[in-house]
Amino acid sequence: MTQILGIAGSPRSGSLNRKLLAAARQLMPEGSELVQGEIRGVPLYDGDLEDEHGVPESVITLNQQLEDADGLILFSPEYNNSVPGVLKNAIDWMSRPVDGREHRFGGKPTVVVGATPGGFGTVLAQAAWLPVLRTLRTRPWFGQRLMVSRAHTVFAEDGSLKDEQLEKQLREFLEGFVEFARES
Repeated sequence: MTQILGIAGSPRSGSLNRKLLAAARQLMPEGSELVQGEIRGVPLYDGDLEDEHGVPESVITLNQQLEDADGLILFSPEYNNSVPGVLKNAIDWMSRPVDGREHRFGGKPTVVVGATPGGFGTVLAQAAWLPVLRTLRTRPWFGQRLMVSRAHTVFAEDGSLKDEQLEKQLREFLEGFVEFARES
């Protein structure tokens, strides 16, 4: 079973990127699963907090999920033409050494997708993630891009996808990324 970790970049329960992650979980290729990581409960990074209490349990859980996963998908909103601070904060925490071990990002197949109510998708946020992913020594996948523009129009009341073209695109995207993760 190929396991992919998906992390939504907004803690808000109704966020478009959480909805996109939920839709992706339903469309994973056979023999794979998308595990949802959670950034809620990850405190703002503070070296004093880390020195006093160690790495928070919420971050230890994310790190274990990342270690167990064959790949990582960041479902990233675009805030002010860049990355969302709450997701970047979680990634910063996850990059800290735990139990004398360096972070678990090195060589991990990784891709960024995103949904936004705007008309340009999350192109700037996805580009802004590249230096971070490079620094963490991930193995970015450039096979396809997925930027959902006007995302408030593609989901039904229950959060499911109502846009058949997007569903087809997401399914193909996931197939490509899972194949990439399996080959890594």
